Amino acid sequence: MENAFFRQDCFINGAWIGASGGDTIAVNNPATGEIIGAVPRFGRLETAQAVDAASTAFPLWRAKTADERSEYCGKVYQALMDHQAKLGELLTMEMGKPLAEARGEVAYAAQFFKWFGEEARRIYGDVIPSPWADKRIIVTKEPVGVVASITPWNFPTAMIARKTAAALAAGCPIICKPASQTPFSALAFGVIAEMVGLPKGVLNVVTGSAQEFADEVCKNPAVRKITFTGSTPVGKMLAANAAKYMKRVSMELGGNAPFIVFDDADLDRAVDGAIICKYRNSGQTCVCANRILVQSGIYDEFAERFAAKVAALKVGNGLEGGVEQGPLIDEAGVAKVEEHIGDATAKGAQIITGGKRHEKGGSFFEPTVLRDVTAAMKISSDETFGPVAPLFKFDTEEEAIRMANDTEYGLASYFYTKDLARAWRVMEALEYGMVALNEGIISTPVAPFGGVKESGLGREGSKYGLDDYINIKYGLFGGLE
Repeated sequence: MENAFFRQDCFINGAWIGASGGDTIAVNNPATGEIIGAVPRFGRLETAQAVDAASTAFPLWRAKTADERSEYCGKVYQALMDHQAKLGELLTMEMGKPLAEARGEVAYAAQFFKWFGEEARRIYGDVIPSPWADKRIIVTKEPVGVVASITPWNFPTAMIARKTAAALAAGCPIICKPASQTPFSALAFGVIAEMVGLPKGVLNVVTGSAQEFADEVCKNPAVRKITFTGSTPVGKMLAANAAKYMKRVSMELGGNAPFIVFDDADLDRAVDGAIICKYRNSGQTCVCANRILVQSGIYDEFAERFAAKVAALKVGNGLEGGVEQGPLIDEAGVAKVEEHIGDATAKGAQIITGGKRHEKGGSFFEPTVLRDVTAAMKISSDETFGPVAPLFKFDTEEEAIRMANDTEYGLASYFYTKDLARAWRVMEALEYGMVALNEGIISTPVAPFGGVKESGLGREGSKYGLDDYINIKYGLFGGLE
């Protein structure tokens, strides 16, 4: 592949390291099935080497001034933007999303480095009024130490960026473990680290066994924080293991987002919002609408308008012009979509568009809408992670809130109404870390991203996103008589 950011070795301590024994992981393009390349299948030994490198780099990196760390983050931002096209192409090839979405993701990822680079200058402490005449109290903030991150395949550039940017701004070196399906977008950060002159050991990228990586970073005393984005079951196991060693953790886990449309909503806006919320990245996002709840008075009209727009979505290889829906990441993703549709239709749901594998074959699937969906169906409680929109019907505001909150998850939620009083009532009643009113896209680097209940711990983005990478130190100065 002729792309300067395409590397098939891992990036540890400022050097590119290949699989000396030849044990590698093949990576395919989900749109074509073609093998793009292969990356090392590294384990605990190589992870420990990366931790050692980060640990050695830590004293030097934390000693950098806020301005210096800010400048490095700014250089990474500029490199991402300058090479947006090439990075977007690489992302599309390994993940499958349309090229426009991939380029948008690169720009979104870059914004985290811009934002946190600016925030590096604003990690303020405090002076607390002392209860003693001869003593003074100060509070300072310090980097937590070496950080290990584990990220998923659905946003392979953005997920690493929002963890790495916060860590670097706070003064923490980081070891990144990307998903095996999409390692090349992560390894591209190694190329960028070289490009901007980032000190060696500050950023490391290790591919291979997630289990061995997790075991090493949990047990290795040099790692002080673990940040993970992925499924709730895996997150629980990782957090439990990290807790044995009292490590700081951030967990951005699963979701079951409700998308509520009240009968006083702007229907055109609601339909458009539901399209982008549900079908962005072919429905493979943790914040996409998993349950669309529509008030009974507009249910039929919404279903008709929504299904018509869904049916018009163009499916194909993300590198082709005009494509709006790429393939699912793999056959397992397709199987889960089929399972949810089969269960729903067996229990009375109706397919009003789509419903089957796309004629293009492979892991392509038709954008699908189901109506007359009920809580008895798997799709109501299990995150689909695919291009299937289930439409539920409700009568009252109270019923909509009850239905929306009837889940162990609490990541993102959406609702549409023109009623200001209802807007406040519903926003406060929804048990979610993020609530969007009359909008279908919720993510931005300047706002805190994260959930409640079993959707995780901590926040990413915004000024709050630095908190998980910082220790608070209390200093008492005595003898001031």
